[in-house]
Amino acid sequence: MTKPFVPAKPHRTFEDLVLGEFRRSSPRTVTQEEILEFARKYDPQWFHTDPESATQSVFGEVVASGIHVLALWRQMDHEINWDIDWICGVGWDELRLKRAVRAGDTIHVTSEIVGLEPSRTREDRGTAITRYAVMLNDGTEAVTFTSINLVYTRGAREQMACSAQ
Repeated sequence: MTKPFVPAKPHRTFEDLVLGEFRRSSPRTVTQEEILEFARKYDPQWFHTDPESATQSVFGEVVASGIHVLALWRQMDHEINWDIDWICGVGWDELRLKRAVRAGDTIHVTSEIVGLEPSRTREDRGTAITRYAVMLNDGTEAVTFTSINLVYTRGAREQMACSAQ
């Protein structure tokens, strides 16, 4: 099991982000044990939970639930984007589950900032649009989507620091 990433306090504000900025996580190998454990708890479909029955599925074996792969994405995203001072995510567009993740697959996450827009109504934030992919080692995209996130501005951070004193 991968040790959880524990980040320091984020320090990069909206003004520090760069269009086209690309990041890649460390690789992680997905095990059958974790696929079964996650699915039995959160997505108990037979082709996620029963290795014997799953041989009769379209996949021919147990595969990770899409929700499980997204949970792995979230964990790996924290590794690569922990330093951004996010307020929150507000949506995903174009979510695609392109390829099943199987036991033994090694995956990594990529992120690329594809849009930056200052808020028109609030000076304390901007919107960062990021294209994410969960990738297999052979370069195949397993999951892709665009994430819309609010990010604090430098002025908001300075104001919060003054308020705390």
